[in-house]
Amino acid sequence: MAPRLDRTNQPIIIVKRRRKHQETHHGGAWKVAYADFVTAMMAFFLLLWLLNVTTSSQKQVIANYFDPTSVSMGTSGSGGVLGGQSILEPGSQISNTRPMGTEMPLPGHPLTVKEEADIPTDEANVDKAKFEKFEAAKKEADKEDRKFKEAEAAIRQAIQSVPELNEMQQNLVVDQTPEGLRIQIVDAAGKSMFPLGSSEPYDYTRKILTQVQGVIASLPNKISIRGHTDSAPFRSAGGYNNWDLSTDRANASRRALEYAGLDPDRVIDVSGRADKDPLVPDRPRAPENRRISIIMLRDAPLVGQAPAAPAATRAAAPAVAPAAPVPAGKRPILIPAATR
Repeated sequence: MAPRLDRTNQPIIIVKRRRKHQETHHGGAWKVAYADFVTAMMAFFLLLWLLNVTTSSQKQVIANYFDPTSVSMGTSGSGGVLGGQSILEPGSQISNTRPMGTEMPLPGHPLTVKEEADIPTDEANVDKAKFEKFEAAKKEADKEDRKFKEAEAAIRQAIQSVPELNEMQQNLVVDQTPEGLRIQIVDAAGKSMFPLGSSEPYDYTRKILTQVQGVIASLPNKISIRGHTDSAPFRSAGGYNNWDLSTDRANASRRALEYAGLDPDRVIDVSGRADKDPLVPDRPRAPENRRISIIMLRDAPLVGQAPAAPAATRAAAPAVAPAAPVPAGKRPILIPAATR
């Protein structure tokens, strides 16, 4: 039997064993979140880029594409969303000029580098048509204004060319109004165009009308003739008053113009205004208010104003009929007033 070992004096040896723990896998959840963030940022910057490179008309097309209201308001098909025929069938599209979808070229594409105004749209065509119409009307109005200014200078020169009419220049007032070129033969202090209470013009008045006719005969414009009086009361026993007198004087001026060679078809209006349209409003009895107005009506309306009635419409309006002539035995009874 083997001897028994004495272990009382042997050192105690402690062995520590460490267990190795395997690290667990963290997974890829963070990658998914990061990818979503990068995708969102890319979409955001892509949106900013598109807002910068697209035109206003292209933005409107995109807005209409994503607007369900514009689809439901369409008249094609059954009129409702997702209702109706195929878009390939005739009459199923709302517009035949633009295909379904959105066409958006990239920067540098020939269609993109063009100005927005160069891309034809319905609104652009309408604006262009309005602008061209405005320009044409402006050119016609300017052309007519130049002719009126030339006629005004020619009338004054014609009056000056007749020695016996040199002193009558103060009786001639020529200006332009929205209606046209207005030629007024007015009374002056001590120089009347008609005798007292009469519609028959003086000989020098006829000569002035003859000179005026020689100038306006070269222009094709229609003519309106109007008679005016002052506000001094005037009435005969038969009711003949300022209305009748102003109308008769306008009609007598028309006859004098036609006798001098004016085409009768050009006269579309002969009327009397009595004292309702004074030349000097603050002095209703001033002699300048007694006058004959010969207006060459504009063919081209002034730009920015409503067009005048067509010449045919104005020509159809009946002229004011002259008052019945006063019998020889019944001369007008004049109320004391200033000379007419």
